[in-house]
Amino acid sequence: MTSLLPYRANVGAVLFNAAGLVLVARRADLPNAEGAPGGWQLPQGGIDDNEDPAIAVFRELEEEVGTARAEILAEHPRWLTYDLPPDLVGKALGGKYRGQRQKWFALRFTGTDSDIRLDLDPHPEFDAWRWAPLAALPDMAVAFKRVIYQDLAQEFARFAG
Repeated sequence: MTSLLPYRANVGAVLFNAAGLVLVARRADLPNAEGAPGGWQLPQGGIDDNEDPAIAVFRELEEEVGTARAEILAEHPRWLTYDLPPDLVGKALGGKYRGQRQKWFALRFTGTDSDIRLDLDPHPEFDAWRWAPLAALPDMAVAFKRVIYQDLAQEFARFAG
């Protein structure tokens, strides 16, 4: 049954600051997950119909962290996919998808920390953010996204501090 559902088209941002650290944000629906895997993640979101992924990544940054002050450093050469765990299929992602098919970008943050605003959306996805080492990403990810975060840590290592 799960395999009959499609993947949702999605973009993700690995946003590097000048020190080579990446922006991670804590999910607002997991406020007590300070040290738990999955509580912190990279900004990501859906691609609208006929939207260019390179445009979508800036839109998603603005929607999720309040700023699009960035420039693209690199685009991951492949689309990466993950499947939701069975207990989330039919519930997460509006119940319409088995997982996500993602295009990831490495971006250089061109703003200042004060440009990052989680309070602009009346229903924010995130309630906190911080800069973290790229190599720490896999340990921060929920189990079903860990392989993607490992891939990102390898693919974009050249931009890390």
